[in-house]
Order: sequence, then structure tokens, then C-alpha cells
Amino acid sequence: MTEAAATDAVSASRQLKLLRRLDIAAFALTVVGLLAALVWAFPLYAAILGTVALPSGSGGKIDIGAGLARYAHVLFHTDIGLWYINSIVTSTAVTVGVLFISATCGYAISQLDFRGRKLLWGLILASFMVPIQALIINHFFLMNAMHLLNTWLGVILPQLIAPVAVIVYKRFFDSVPKELRDAALLDGAGHWALLWGVFLPMNWGATAALAIVVFIGAWNAFLWPFLAVTTEPLMNITVGMSQARDALGGGELAAAMLTGLPMAVVYLIFQRRVTEAIVISVGIKG
Repeated sequence: MTEAAATDAVSASRQLKLLRRLDIAAFALTVVGLLAALVWAFPLYAAILGTVALPSGSGGKIDIGAGLARYAHVLFHTDIGLWYINSIVTSTAVTVGVLFISATCGYAISQLDFRGRKLLWGLILASFMVPIQALIINHFFLMNAMHLLNTWLGVILPQLIAPVAVIVYKRFFDSVPKELRDAALLDGAGHWALLWGVFLPMNWGATAALAIVVFIGAWNAFLWPFLAVTTEPLMNITVGMSQARDALGGGELAAAMLTGLPMAVVYLIFQRRVTEAIVISVGIKG
């Protein structure tokens, strides 16, 4: 065997050992990931099982009929239909409002030169570091002074504060080539036409990701809707299910499953966009 052949054989042996080690590492990571997924899914499995199991006195046997009866009781003996409508209306309004305000504000800070621009941008960055819970008391007094408590508008308005969305749009609009903006201005386009015809179409991916995350956040919101609404027919789904325990007839777990089901479906359908939004958010925070 020549020296070159021996060298090739040694190199091939090393590559084979490396591939085996990589296979072992990949297998170990797969096992760890599977175990982590099982740990994560166990509470969900226990909740689903709890909705179809008989009471503890009967040994916890599964009874599909009893489980369906619990779901039927929640559906037909509570105001869950109204709560769903309230959540859909308020979450959709919050999503549209946040995207509109954030896109226009992000465009103005990114593309317009006006007095106070740097100050406004600094305030937005500073407000991003203030937890929304710290503003709850101010929101409550403002909504009460404007007689908007126990209204959809009172639930919606305080949730329109989303500085992170402004930051996302501003960063994306900064990356749009200046030549496109200049060409559109030469063609006589105004700023509204630029925003809706050039900048937003080039960033539909970011808009879609933000829309999904904002909608999910508004749907799952509890603290502010809990404080802003005290009449049961105007509650959203998260607040309504927590306040109607007497009407649930032992179907608390069924109610919880019905509360989270729509967002689970949304996530399964748009999980790629949700992942993109998380990556964008982490990039902004980093």
C-alpha cells in the first residue's frame, strides 16, 4: 500500500468515527427532545383525561359520554357564545389597531425628518422597558373618567400600547432600499401611497407574524379585561370562564379546554409565522 493510500485510509477512518459520534449525539438529542416533549405534554394529557374521566369515587374510569356531557353543559349553560364573540371582536380590534398605529409610527420615524423625531424614538425605546402591568392603575382611572368601563372600547384602547411592534416596523422599514422610495416620490407618490404600496408589501411576512402574536396575546389577556369589565355578558372568554364557576357544573377543565382550543388551532395553522415573530422579538430584545 502506498503512502497516499494509507493516508486516505486513515482519513476515511477518522471521518467514519466522526460520523458515528455525530449519529450518537443526534440520537441522544432526539431522546432528550422526546422526553422534554412528553414532560411538556403531560399537563395537557392530564387535562384532557380529566374532562372525560368519571369522578374520583368511581376509580377515575374513562367515560366518553360523561366527558361530552361536561362539554355540552359548558356550551349550553353558560354565556360562552357571548364570551367568544367578545374575545373575537376585542382581539381583532386590538390586532388591527396595533398594526395600523405601529406601521404608521414606524414609517414616520424611519422615513420622515421632523422636529422631535429622536425624542419620540427615545420615548418609544424607553416605554418598551416599562411593563404594561405598571400602567394598569392609570388605565383604569382614564377609562373610568371617559366612562368606558364595561365597554369593548374600554377593553381595547389600553391594549393598543405596543412599542415592540413600532420597533419591529422601524427596523424593517430602515432596510428598504432608498432607491425604491426615491423612485416612488419621483412618480408623484405621497407618504400614504409609499407606506401602503411599497413598504408594507415588502414586509408582509413581519406583518403577518406580528398580527398572529398580537391576536394571541389579546385573546389570552386576563388582568386588564378582568378589571375593565364586571358585567358577565361583556366578559371575554378568559375572564368569563374564571367568573362562572357556579354555572360550570364541575366542568372547569372542559371550560379551560374550550378557552384554549381556538388559540391552539391558530398556533397549529400558523406556527411558522409564530416562530418568525418570536425570532423577531428576540432579535429586538437582544
